[in-house]
Amino acid sequence: MLLDLARSRRILFVGGKGGVGKTSVSSALALARARDGGRVLLVSTDPAHNLGHAWDRELSDESTRVFSAGQGHVDAVEIDPAATIDRHFATVAATMMRLLPERLHDSAHQHLDQAKMAPGSHESAVLERIAELVESSRGTYDLVIFDTAPSGHTLRLLSLPEKLTSWTETLLASRDRSERFAAAARSVVGTKDDEPTADAELRRTLIARRDRFALLRSLVTDADAAAFLVVSIAERLPVAESIDVVAQLTTLGIDPAAVVVNRRSPADAGELLAERRAREDEHLARLHAAIGSIPVTQVPLLAGDLAGTDALAELADQLAPVPG
Repeated sequence: MLLDLARSRRILFVGGKGGVGKTSVSSALALARARDGGRVLLVSTDPAHNLGHAWDRELSDESTRVFSAGQGHVDAVEIDPAATIDRHFATVAATMMRLLPERLHDSAHQHLDQAKMAPGSHESAVLERIAELVESSRGTYDLVIFDTAPSGHTLRLLSLPEKLTSWTETLLASRDRSERFAAAARSVVGTKDDEPTADAELRRTLIARRDRFALLRSLVTDADAAAFLVVSIAERLPVAESIDVVAQLTTLGIDPAAVVVNRRSPADAGELLAERRAREDEHLARLHAAIGSIPVTQVPLLAGDLAGTDALAELADQLAPVPG
């Protein structure tokens, strides 16, 4: 079922409470899709990156090939918000220095340094990089999987594209009104009616940003293109959070397509684990009752550390068994 989901979508977000195995599940699903012939981009949006540890590879903000199988492969990225912020502000600074008189350069640099530290800069930078990767992945990858931060952070992040698109639209409307007034003033005094270079460049930047966020928003809320895979374990708090995540995703217009219940205790490995399994069954009954028809995949507790290709392949066999 999960392999069918990975085949049928262009974007998958994998999320849930911290510590439930999101990185392992997203990595194993990426590997399963690559074994199926898919070209997969696997992206960590979590500031506490574990993706490199899962693959036992050094990763960065640029893609690194971590797995190949026939025509399929997995490229992995760990988003670096600081690098994204630095790139963004370097571009802004270059434009400002070109357009402002030299006497204002020092104060402009001070303003930009303060803006880097403003609340929300980290989230905006992560979202900007997500939007860039979604946009640049078209034609290059069949599937982009986002291994996300714990639930609350991810849900805030997914609510941002609509807000930022609306905010940019407001800025553009304000620029249009200002330019109409400026054009009228120029016509009165007989100066050229050409749009100033600064205004033209700012407008191009705003339009590009608006279109990027609008594309991301339209894809994320298109159930045929994108879906959210909720990862949990069969314990009281993770189950409660998973139920809440499903409800919030539905409110945001994002498809909660499946739930993975990770690390299920065996029922036939001694009295202690059997008792634990019985308690897990009670929590899962509550989960099923709350999420209705959303399919649930259960993954058994596996031995050893889930690090490296062989271990991820074992998990992939549980998540998406090879047919036949």
